[in-house]
Amino acid sequence: MADATETLDEMIDPVTGEIIDQKDLAARLLAQAKEQGVSLVGPGGLLSGLTKQVRETALEAELTEHLGHEHGQTPMDSNIGNGTRSKTVLTEIGPVEIEVPRDRDGSLEPVIVPKRERRLDGIDQIVLFLSARGTDDR
Repeated sequence: MADATETLDEMIDPVTGEIIDQKDLAARLLAQAKEQGVSLVGPGGLLSGLTKQVRETALEAELTEHLGHEHGQTPMDSNIGNGTRSKTVLTEIGPVEIEVPRDRDGSLEPVIVPKRERRLDGIDQIVLFLSARGTDDR
């Protein structure tokens, strides 16, 4: 049985079924950012981009679960996706602009980025932790 550290260091790619070493992934992301001259923090930085991507992916998953179907599938009722809206959220690493998906009847109550919330905590700690884990061996 894997311990908690192994669980945090590895995950299974849902598409390919391959094991992804998160430490290796973080190290590769940091190296690529350095090669491209992308800073770790600040507007347009690596952590900001990762935070944006993680939040938007989670919001899309919340919308899919709320609607009961994937994008492009036949809806189960009259409520369907209705585009996105831009929202700037304040995080520990600074402001991050995200695209928040909407549903036609406005009944979606997102958990990862709640309605009317501008200050968000939590995911930044995960992103920072994963990035820091990637630099332990340097």
